[in-house]
Amino acid sequence: MPLPTPGGRDAPVPADDAGVSFIMPVLNEARYLRRSVASTLSQEVPGPVEIVLALGPSTDATNVIARELAASDDRIVLIENAAADIPVGLNLAIGASRYPTIVRVDAHSELAPGYTRRALDTLRRTRAANVGGVMSADGRSPFQRAVARAYNSRVGLGGGAYHGGSHEGPAESAYLGVMRRAVLDEVGLFDESIRRGEDWELNLRIRRAGYRVWFDPTLSVVYWPRESWTRLVRQFRATGAWRGELVRRYGRGNSLRYFAPPALLAASGISVVTAVAQVARRRGGPASLLHLPVAAYAALIAVVALGRGGGRGWRDKAWTAAVLPSMHVSWGAGFVWALFHGARDTVDTSRLRGRNTPLP
Repeated sequence: MPLPTPGGRDAPVPADDAGVSFIMPVLNEARYLRRSVASTLSQEVPGPVEIVLALGPSTDATNVIARELAASDDRIVLIENAAADIPVGLNLAIGASRYPTIVRVDAHSELAPGYTRRALDTLRRTRAANVGGVMSADGRSPFQRAVARAYNSRVGLGGGAYHGGSHEGPAESAYLGVMRRAVLDEVGLFDESIRRGEDWELNLRIRRAGYRVWFDPTLSVVYWPRESWTRLVRQFRATGAWRGELVRRYGRGNSLRYFAPPALLAASGISVVTAVAQVARRRGGPASLLHLPVAAYAALIAVVALGRGGGRGWRDKAWTAAVLPSMHVSWGAGFVWALFHGARDTVDTSRLRGRNTPLP
């Protein structure tokens, strides 16, 4: 048997054939659900498997599709998630599941072949409590592909390991996650008062309990981002707001990279005020140096958009140049607002149609 990785407590290692429970909160995913479930059930896993779908009150054909899938495969279990919050759905799905290893799956994603088997091997080898891999964003339309390029870029989402890391090792958090139920029972499940960033908070508790959270770059999950600019902005504003709430709650437990978008917002505000004052006085002077942070950011976006990471043609590059600041500014605006006021009942309405209810 391989030796555990030094440092931290060792998570229990169940028998190879003890079984795996996939859990998936679902809302308005009619375009993606069939492929997501298919990629999950095609995973080669020793022992029994099940997938528990926590169905929110979708307004498209999602729940009809889910019932059709369940009727054709007894490994699919359906439960209702009337509250529709992601952490509530995850906890309901965990409670309805049976096996000692929990694999979180997003209905907006597809597991690569061999993902679960490799994750189980990594859990066993490292004795980690949770292991995750790379979010490999992809798109079908020019806009969605631009968002995917931003997700896959270190400039886009701040350089977290699961957005393109290549070195295996201990991690702050894990994308989706393959988790040991025994550790979840010990530290508690997802915090249902946190609507975004619930995975980061859970991994913080896992690490504070002494267990390892592990990043393995050989694990890959295809993620399909939002399909329109307005939905992207709404998503990132809500995500930024909940990061601001997590900073209020956990302070230094948050990485410095989370402060980059609000710092950009502050620098932009200073630059605008300085520009207005300079126009009024009709002179530049040393105050012009206050424009440098924003100028440096604009140059960085231009370098990314015009380079290989910006796509192939001029339209791809233009979309990339528009998407990156849209993500950063909306995230930063949500962060600043919540830092002072708290996230309160902020929700991500990017998958809804004209409704503002507590849905993921």
